[in-house]
Amino acid sequence: MTQSPLRLAETALAAARQTLPLYASKFSRQDFTQHPLFALLVLREFLKQDYRGLEQLLRDGSDRRQALSLAKVPDHSTLQKAAPRLLEKKRLCRASRAIPAESATVLTAPRPTPPPRGGPSG
Repeated sequence: MTQSPLRLAETALAAARQTLPLYASKFSRQDFTQHPLFALLVLREFLKQDYRGLEQLLRDGSDRRQALSLAKVPDHSTLQKAAPRLLEKKRLCRASRAIPAESATVLTAPRPTPPPRGGPSG
């Protein structure tokens, strides 16, 4: 089933609200909650964008920002740093149970792993 990117982001946001705490730590700067960051990472996977590309899409389109209740656009580095924490397997499984099956394939589809840096060691 083909799904609208905006609808997918809204669904991921709802799932994040059910499964994730607002902030990863009580010492967080609290610029963004984990909920829209998770939804943006799902959207990034769906659109096959890099972090900078997603940042630019958000700057260009107010409909996505409004749907995710974002007052400002997170920097690409914010998304990049949130990805390992929010997309770890345990959290991903919990969140994918809260998302309809047709949308969950975006979350569980494996991403190709990049080749190691630095060439052969020897």
